[in-house]
Amino acid sequence: MGKTAVFVFSVLNMLDRDETPKRVRCLVIVHTREMAHQIQNEFDRFKTHFKNSNGTQSIETKLLCGGYSVRADKDYLRTETPQIVIGTPGRILQLVNDGALDLGHIKFFIVDECDKVLGPDSPDMRYDVQRIFFKTPKDRQVMMFSATLSPEIREICKKFMQHPKEVIIDEGKQLRLAGLRQYSMMLREDEKTRKLTEIFDSVDFNQVFVFVKSVQRAKKLNEILQTEGFPTIALFGSMPQKTRDERINIAKSDSQNARIMVATDLCGRGVDFKSVNVVINYDMPEDSETYLHRVGRAGRFGTKGIAISFVTAGTRDEEVLEEVKQKFVDDLPNLEDVRSIQPSDYMGHDR
Repeated sequence: MGKTAVFVFSVLNMLDRDETPKRVRCLVIVHTREMAHQIQNEFDRFKTHFKNSNGTQSIETKLLCGGYSVRADKDYLRTETPQIVIGTPGRILQLVNDGALDLGHIKFFIVDECDKVLGPDSPDMRYDVQRIFFKTPKDRQVMMFSATLSPEIREICKKFMQHPKEVIIDEGKQLRLAGLRQYSMMLREDEKTRKLTEIFDSVDFNQVFVFVKSVQRAKKLNEILQTEGFPTIALFGSMPQKTRDERINIAKSDSQNARIMVATDLCGRGVDFKSVNVVINYDMPEDSETYLHRVGRAGRFGTKGIAISFVTAGTRDEEVLEEVKQKFVDDLPNLEDVRSIQPSDYMGHDR
């Protein structure tokens, strides 16, 4: 939705590129390593267009996340000073407490997906962010971003700020994802896998996300689909960091061996896969906000896409479906025959 571009361009434009000596001036905090990687890539992609007075590019970024060597991070920081640091709260706080990372000159304090970083489901993460925040100067600029911001989280964000300005897009209106057609399907639990394979056989997708509610379900469904000969890859948070990185790189490379990604909410928000044009909620999410982030993986960058959600009658699924209808879409029609979906509905660009 363009949130990353807002702070990437702003920070790159405001940094003193001739500063000597270099200081850590910008800190970006996110809730997953995958998002940190992606944001670093965006900074690195665009920093080449921001030169210093000598006409050279001098901006350095550094990724600091759990799952990687603490010693390697400390060795780097002992000899190098990146102007921009992107990372997760635990590793950043550890390096600050160990005296390896100096945040005393921070000008830009940024929290992306702030509802996840500071929300009630992440009390430890919020505590870490608070401790990191107190290590930064009082005159730093604070920026927080999210596509979904509840009144509760909004008030928490304001506690980090003085006289904050809010930029809210179409508050009170139903949010529409241009180019994305959304459907629901009423199914029993024992009907889901058969219907999923029917969709794969009927829809000529580029790349598809299949979201499930747990790691175990991701593993099991991935095994079943691979046994049936589908080009699937599983993505979830409990796997080793090296494996996660490798699988996400494979998925982003448009590999024919990873056209179907069976994932938990590890990839439910923030992380971009430019070829995805179909999202399937094999398991409905727990709330409407998570639904929005999941289906928003398709139909991005001006392209078309479809989202199909499996709903089981008599469960929380129906409540979430109604919440989604009230908040985001006027209607979420029941899809009775997947063969009725036309390629023009989900292929190409939205005009």
